[in-house]
Amino acid sequence: MFALSTLMLFCIAACFAAVTNLNGQWVGTLTTDDGTQYPLNYNFKIAGDKLTGTVKGPNGDLPLIDGEVHGSDFSFTVNLMKMHLLHTGKFYADSVSMNIESDDAKVHTVLTRSTVMASR
Repeated sequence: MFALSTLMLFCIAACFAAVTNLNGQWVGTLTTDDGTQYPLNYNFKIAGDKLTGTVKGPNGDLPLIDGEVHGSDFSFTVNLMKMHLLHTGKFYADSVSMNIESDDAKVHTVLTRSTVMASR
């Protein structure tokens, strides 16, 4: 029984440690249907099951709103001008797979950890 409890605690700790590795800067490129490309730069911060941070927008940093983490899955919203962009994603050890939705449009992108240190 003790061994089983210890093993379960280890598994929970390992899962928590894996998700906290989402912390930091992640970059990628968003390609629209017409081929236009936009650079993406996210800064994620996790505290428990809450996800906060920013995304670099055309006019500066925009906050992540209503961010949540459930295991390796996460979601948040970003308000860009009058658009509400719902982001849903999955964290992997070396990348983030993310869908971004607004109204009837939905795009997919992959982020990788930034090699540039955050200036904050």
